[in-house]
Amino acid sequence: MNEKWARVREKMLGFWNQYNKTQKWVLASTAVLLLFVIIFFVSYFTKTEYAVAYSNLDESDAAALIQYLDSNGISYKLSGDGSSISVPSASLAKVKVEAGSQGIIQNGSIGGFEDLSKQSSGIGSTKQEFDVKLRNALNGEIQQLLLSKQGVAKVKAIVTLPEESIFLNESDREKAIASVVMTFKLGYRPKQSEIDSYYNLVKSAVPNLDVENITISSSTDGDLTPSAAIGGQPGIGGVEFETNAAIKTAFENDLKRNIQTFLSPIVGMDNIVVSVVSSLNFDKVSTQENLVQPLPDNDNKGIEISHQDTSETSTSSDGQAGGVAGTGETDIANYPGGASSGTSSSEKTSQTINYEVSRIINNIDRGPYKVNDLSINVGIDSAAMTDEKRTQIQGALYNSVRVLLAESGLDLSDQALANRVSIISQAFEGDQSGASGGATSSSYLLAGLGLLALALLGGGGYYVYSRRKKAAEEAAALAAVPRSELPTIDIDNVANESQVRKQLESLAKRKPDEFVNLLRTWLVDE
Repeated sequence: MNEKWARVREKMLGFWNQYNKTQKWVLASTAVLLLFVIIFFVSYFTKTEYAVAYSNLDESDAAALIQYLDSNGISYKLSGDGSSISVPSASLAKVKVEAGSQGIIQNGSIGGFEDLSKQSSGIGSTKQEFDVKLRNALNGEIQQLLLSKQGVAKVKAIVTLPEESIFLNESDREKAIASVVMTFKLGYRPKQSEIDSYYNLVKSAVPNLDVENITISSSTDGDLTPSAAIGGQPGIGGVEFETNAAIKTAFENDLKRNIQTFLSPIVGMDNIVVSVVSSLNFDKVSTQENLVQPLPDNDNKGIEISHQDTSETSTSSDGQAGGVAGTGETDIANYPGGASSGTSSSEKTSQTINYEVSRIINNIDRGPYKVNDLSINVGIDSAAMTDEKRTQIQGALYNSVRVLLAESGLDLSDQALANRVSIISQAFEGDQSGASGGATSSSYLLAGLGLLALALLGGGGYYVYSRRKKAAEEAAALAAVPRSELPTIDIDNVANESQVRKQLESLAKRKPDEFVNLLRTWLVDE
């Protein structure tokens, strides 16, 4: 065994000693790097990948889940704060199904009415004990209903039920009260329709509970207010509020995008940061105009639709007093005593003309919004900013704000616009595009190491191949050279290695050319 190992060791040393120092360094570094790459990829593809099974756990649920995993021999990882538990990806679906079916995860809530039936005893309980159990079961039922909604992480509910009495009428009885605190998943924000559904669920679960007696709060956003459609205060929440908020956001985003598109050819997209804040008025104005206008080129008149001319002539006769007044015995003093006849004539003419004019009715609805005020803040990298560019950009932004605030009634002088437009020139810290890129620095590092390893392996292999090819060509050239008479050395009859060394040294001193040819011959023979 020792002789075999010695022969292997001798061959390995012979293979290693045939290279110079540079070749040895290349082969050693290639082997080490190849070993590192193999170890890395083996560990990367054979390691156990963990996925988050449950997050935002309280202490009781985390303890119950750990007990379940330990009893079933499933490995897990617990986060630093103890609120998240990760399991191997291959066992993720199994853990979720079994933990859910066994009721291990309750998100800190107590059981519903099913637990109330389990806790009932054959002996019975007092009314006070039953009321407490009933209230706890009702709280747990509300929590379970709200936890089934999308984006809800935790729920804590407390319901206060009024005491029933036969001596109080319906108006004098106290109303039920419900208080709910909800915690949503990271980044989730409920819509108004979902908030209304929370109120409807609580109202339906508790008897004699009105919407105004329900308080639902979020751990991050404060009170969640219902819309007027389900009994909330009018003007708060609702679809109209969401629509106005969406319009305001779209207006600001469009303005921001237009500014970025305008400035990107000037200073570069990576050198711009734009912030837009607006105040919009969503009051709807409805106007109705009834206009009556004459026809043009018609002497300020309309269309003649009727024309009537009327002419009337009349003749009449009348009596006139005569004689001597008051001369007879029966006559009245100073009164005409007789009459005489006369004639008179009259003429009457009339004209009636009816015109039709244009009647215009305009129903004008102004909206959907009006810009009350506006603020634009632009940050530009100082490396891409000059005084000339700053003046030009400032003038362009002033013109844009003037157009948007044209109907606001505000002062639009340059001094007033300077308070609404600001340009900040400062050196940017870090690469802004790196945060949104798809690959991380570790991914780039791994890819670089892999490419370096492949390059070194390829270079080392090519170097070894070229050296072997060169050695084969040299051996072929030596074989083609006719052998000359070489001195012989009787190595077999030499007693020890020192005598062989002396003979070789003597031959090298006396006939160096022949000594070199002898060595070449030995190498070719081997």
